[in-house]
Amino acid sequence: MPAAHGIFAAALPPLAGSLFSLLAITSLLLAFVMLGSRWLYEYLIAFAVQSWLIALLSAAVAFYGGYPELYGIAVLTALFRGLVLPYLLLRIVRRLKVDRELHERLAPSSSLVVGAMLVVFAFVVATHLGQALGLTGTVAVLALTVMLSMKLIGFLMLTVRSEVISQVLGILVLENGIFLGSQILVPGMPLLIELVILFDLLVVVACFGVLVRYLVVHAGTSSTLELRRLTG
Repeated sequence: MPAAHGIFAAALPPLAGSLFSLLAITSLLLAFVMLGSRWLYEYLIAFAVQSWLIALLSAAVAFYGGYPELYGIAVLTALFRGLVLPYLLLRIVRRLKVDRELHERLAPSSSLVVGAMLVVFAFVVATHLGQALGLTGTVAVLALTVMLSMKLIGFLMLTVRSEVISQVLGILVLENGIFLGSQILVPGMPLLIELVILFDLLVVVACFGVLVRYLVVHAGTSSTLELRRLTG
């Protein structure tokens, strides 16, 4: 994979390195916006903006790395992740008439502290991996840090939030982290794989939409905590 190696292992032009860093770090900060908020509409806005930033990152990698197929992936990312998925989730939120997290297991302020600790852990792991692979001082270390951080924050959201929408967004943040990292580390990923991933995300949102209806009809709530009462 020599071409991909040139993207993340070689010294990038200052403008390219700054652009990649800005887009990656801003995407991570938007994950913290979701982690530190109780309002579902803020979750959706943050996720949509995050997806658009990742689309811009794909286009930047396509431009600087010479991967024309990534322009198509950037368009698909902006369309499906940045528009279609937020729209579908917005319809679910409006149908539920619930605009905030009601049964959180951990306060937003405490969640932010835990999230910061997870970022430090991700940075340590990424630094060690970078040293082992000879990538110290390259954008690869930042990409690994952001990818691991967003994955861990996604798992944290799944753990400390109980609203179905929060659970869905936790999964989507986790997947956004994987996708963001792959655009820098493995920019030659085939377009077909991305299409399959996008289709899977649509299936996930549709399945959670069915789950929401089931919870509302049988439990009168959209909290996943009620799943324990419904079992058996």
